[in-house]
Amino acid sequence: MTPLEYELLEKLMRNPGLLFSRDHLLDIIWGYEYAGSTRTVDTHIQKLRSKLDLGSNIKTVHKIGYKFEVPSNDTE
Repeated sequence: MTPLEYELLEKLMRNPGLLFSRDHLLDIIWGYEYAGSTRTVDTHIQKLRSKLDLGSNIKTVHKIGYKFEVPSNDTE
């Protein structure tokens, strides 16, 4: 895992259920001076999902951003 991937994952996991826009994640992880596109966030999220098998935890909110969800243990 790269340092940026770690920072991104840490931010999401420390705030379960909180929705982060792509722009906000760019600001807090990459910094205000970052000139790249929000696709950078998408790419890093995809890498995290595949490296750590977190597809069911990192949720995409279409056209907005991402959030981390802790699965419930409901067996009903």
